[in-house]
Amino acid sequence: MNDLASGKDHTKENFPVASWLVRPDARAPIMSFYRFARAADDIADHPTAAPQEKLRLLAEMRTGLTGQGAPEAMELAAVAHARGIDLAHAHDLLGAFVQDVSQNRTADWDALIAYCAMSAMPVGRFVLDVHGEDRALWPMNDALCAALQIINHLQDCGKDYRALDRVYIPDALMQSAGVPVSALGQPRATPALRAIITDLARQTQGLLETAQPFAAAIRDRRLSAEVAIIQALAEDLTRLLLTRDPLSEPVHHSRPRAAWLALRALLRHGFNR
Repeated sequence: MNDLASGKDHTKENFPVASWLVRPDARAPIMSFYRFARAADDIADHPTAAPQEKLRLLAEMRTGLTGQGAPEAMELAAVAHARGIDLAHAHDLLGAFVQDVSQNRTADWDALIAYCAMSAMPVGRFVLDVHGEDRALWPMNDALCAALQIINHLQDCGKDYRALDRVYIPDALMQSAGVPVSALGQPRATPALRAIITDLARQTQGLLETAQPFAAAIRDRRLSAEVAIIQALAEDLTRLLLTRDPLSEPVHHSRPRAAWLALRALLRHGFNR
């Protein structure tokens, strides 16, 4: 474990990570990938570490995928080798964290999706590979994973700006609306900033519409059920972002609401299958 570890684990994430629904033989490699991703994320998001130190530690993560380096990376490499899983997913993910350290603004929607292609899509692709699912599912996976990432960006837009001077909301939208990035540091969003967040939430709904058939297309019934839950949670969070201000209002699920949404999604998914 690196010295920049946040202490956050899979139980504190927005969405389920290798829940009890996932096959036991698949849970261990998924958790190995999660520990790798969490270690790299903690490095990139550390509020006080120097960029040079962050890049050095991320380089150790990459080295560990192919030899001696960070223990989380070496563990993942061993698991991936044993299961015949491509480590390209892990390398792509590291590219996103390196970008986080070296670039703190996002030009436009296309740049945001390109970031998601490194930061989020590889996670779902790895899970599909662990389960031996058809790579023809990747476009729907990619849409869902991008939506999850953008939801997280919108939920944390104020915190990311204040703690890291990092802004994922596209510059093009901010500039066209005449909204300075400093607006993200205010106690509540201005009407113009709220309009930008609403617009991004609607575009995220479009991604979730693309992903809607994903769960039903997955062969593994247990993974299919977990994806159905994740889809339902994401759809609900996006609706919250259409009506609430993430700078001043809660836009995360309470445990009871998340549990209720999960149960409802399971029942609907079971009926549909």
